[in-house]
Amino acid sequence: MKFIISMLIIMVFVCGCASHKQKLPDEQKYKEIQRDYIVSDHSRTSGDLRPGWIDNPQLWAKEHKGDFDTTKYTYFAYETDPKASRKLSCQLARSYARVDIASEIATFIDKSLAESDEGSVAIDENNPQTRGLRNFVENTLAEKIQALIHGSRPLKIHWEKRKYKKKFGAKRDFTAYTCAAFIRMDNGRLKDAIDEAANFVSEEADDPATKANVKKALENVEEKFVKAKNGEI
Repeated sequence: MKFIISMLIIMVFVCGCASHKQKLPDEQKYKEIQRDYIVSDHSRTSGDLRPGWIDNPQLWAKEHKGDFDTTKYTYFAYETDPKASRKLSCQLARSYARVDIASEIATFIDKSLAESDEGSVAIDENNPQTRGLRNFVENTLAEKIQALIHGSRPLKIHWEKRKYKKKFGAKRDFTAYTCAAFIRMDNGRLKDAIDEAANFVSEEADDPATKANVKKALENVEEKFVKAKNGEI
């Protein structure tokens, strides 16, 4: 009997550890994630940890719901490529965040069209009449969406000074800075922007049948985007 009880305790412990490992990490030690560089300095005031919001901002915000409201806002993060100065890197992180949000929305709309039966018909690559629509979605839509995004607000900034090493796989030895911005956008404004973007796509269709197919494929796309960000679909 004691043996059975002991085994049950061990099983509960193992299951508990497994479920804990599946949880999104709040932060990661730099030594666990470094590749071809060493982080020699960063903006964290304590500890040698990289913020969890950089890699998955919405899920990170959900885990910190006491400070962040994911029912009212959607959260994004943008991290720059290595730059020569910290100031430049962080300026780019703030200014390019909206561009990155627009690109993410455009990609989601493109994916929604591709995965929908109606959308697949509407953007058939073999149909010359729909080639212009496909080109619009791939090359112009993100730029159009940028003009629709209002009220995005940077909440956090994190910079890193990295020493890239050839011996770790970098092309050469050099030092550079990266910077990440944690952005909040009101769900109402976000949904309005996505809905307007979907209208852009349908209006770009040349004929009534294609227009109807696009509208059907992108029906409630704004709701689906927010749900996808929250891991609900």
